[in-house]
Amino acid sequence: MSYSTPHVRPAAVAGMFYPASPGGLIRDLQQMLDRAPSLQPARPKAIIAPHAGYVYSGPIAASVYAPLASLRASIRRVILLGPTHRVAVDGLAVPSATAFATPLGDIPIDREAIRDIDHLPQVVVSDAAHALEHSLEVQLPFLQTVLAEFTLVPLAVGRASAAQVAEVLECLWGGDETLIVISSDLSHYLPYAVARETDSNTARHIVALEPHIDHQQACGATPVNGLLLAARRHGLKAELVDLRNSGDTAGDRSRVVGYGAFTFSAEPEHVH
Repeated sequence: MSYSTPHVRPAAVAGMFYPASPGGLIRDLQQMLDRAPSLQPARPKAIIAPHAGYVYSGPIAASVYAPLASLRASIRRVILLGPTHRVAVDGLAVPSATAFATPLGDIPIDREAIRDIDHLPQVVVSDAAHALEHSLEVQLPFLQTVLAEFTLVPLAVGRASAAQVAEVLECLWGGDETLIVISSDLSHYLPYAVARETDSNTARHIVALEPHIDHQQACGATPVNGLLLAARRHGLKAELVDLRNSGDTAGDRSRVVGYGAFTFSAEPEHVH
């Protein structure tokens, strides 16, 4: 694989999707995380979180990020997958960057982990796919707030099959030090009542680990389905943490976007 000169990918949507000033960003994140329900689910191996502007989907994302604070020291690597919104790409795109920047600082890219997957034909290098992509970037300040030091494997998912996504996840699965984050919103621009019904139905399929979500149900359907395949293989249990839409947070109710937060954890061993 050919990489260009190492560089830091600058934040592309700071000041649009979330505050550009570190102080304002820290304040907003802290408020959202403080208001999140204090759940202590089983140790999550993977989460699904939404990726709209924080005013819309931040509280829903916070509900799944807040519990990760208890794993602050043990999670050292985050595998982050989200759909491409601006640049069409075949396969799963990794950047050539050595770090991703946010107003809270730089996150080092795990180049070693990327070398572990670069033999797969569906893994490509595309800085263009990452340059303006918000689906991955909006997750980073949450991760920087709830975790200590970690490295990042950012994958912008374009045209690929669920099986191809699952194969990449399999290579990067790791142990307790590795967290998988899938970035996806749910339905788009439906009336409030219709969206609630549609998203509830989608959530049921996700919790049942049924990897047949389509792009009408979730913009990140491809990485979501890939995770569902991998979760079944590893015997993970899915849990719905929060399900709301922009009509519940900051938008009008005539056309809303749906947001869901889910965790995937290993089933506790049965006690005899």
